[in-house]
Amino acid sequence: MPDLRLTRRTSLLLPFLFAACGGEPRNFPPLRYNYLPPIRLNVGSFNIEQRFYPSGMPPDVTALDPVHPVEALRAMAEDRLQAVGTTGQAVLAITNAALTKRGDVITCALAVVLEIYATPGIRSGFAQAVVSRQHIGSVDDMAATLYDLTKNAMNAMNVEFEYQVEQNLGPWLVGASAVPPPVQQHPLETTPPAPPEPAAVPPADTSLTPPAQPPPQAAPPAQSPPAVPPPTIPPPTAAPSLPMLPPGLSPSPAAHP
Repeated sequence: MPDLRLTRRTSLLLPFLFAACGGEPRNFPPLRYNYLPPIRLNVGSFNIEQRFYPSGMPPDVTALDPVHPVEALRAMAEDRLQAVGTTGQAVLAITNAALTKRGDVITCALAVVLEIYATPGIRSGFAQAVVSRQHIGSVDDMAATLYDLTKNAMNAMNVEFEYQVEQNLGPWLVGASAVPPPVQQHPLETTPPAPPEPAAVPPADTSLTPPAQPPPQAAPPAQSPPAVPPPTIPPPTAAPSLPMLPPGLSPSPAAHP
């Protein structure tokens, strides 16, 4: 009669043996992202809108995923987005969360849009993130394959989503999430180079060159003669007047000088 008792070593190997035979189901914990840094928005509130719904018809295989991509995207928004302002609203819209299987290719396609409404009905800005991951090959466990594929796609989505928000919604970010403004580059102020110094002229060989003659001295300017005042001409002397004679008498010759 064979011994049916299990040794300690055999009992320790039982979980691995059941897993290899498919006897122990795999655990699929929810996908959460509260360990990542939050994205703080300067708005009063934010909502999540689902704008995509799986068709449920081939090639759609979303129903076989232990964690639906829509639920993973909702968890990302709840864990990472924070409204820390007083006015305005942010809306995270889920625009794609599809799991499709075509032959040996399974594709997980995700897309979200984060919209900012400073005034109701008027969109002030938005950021869109799109990622896609694939599994190619045979599938032994469809649930495990879809779960791992969704997890990988969500890891990529978290990186892409944060990058797009920082690039497109920088003015709406608060605190550590805010993107510093780009540094303005100014041209360096440089002093214009000094003009080159003239080359030194070698000294002349005085042994062969006659001594330079001093330049002729300029003649002193000619001095004009002193001005001679014009001679003084005395005014003419008036002739002596003759005495008046009575009529009929003429002067005698002796009277003339």
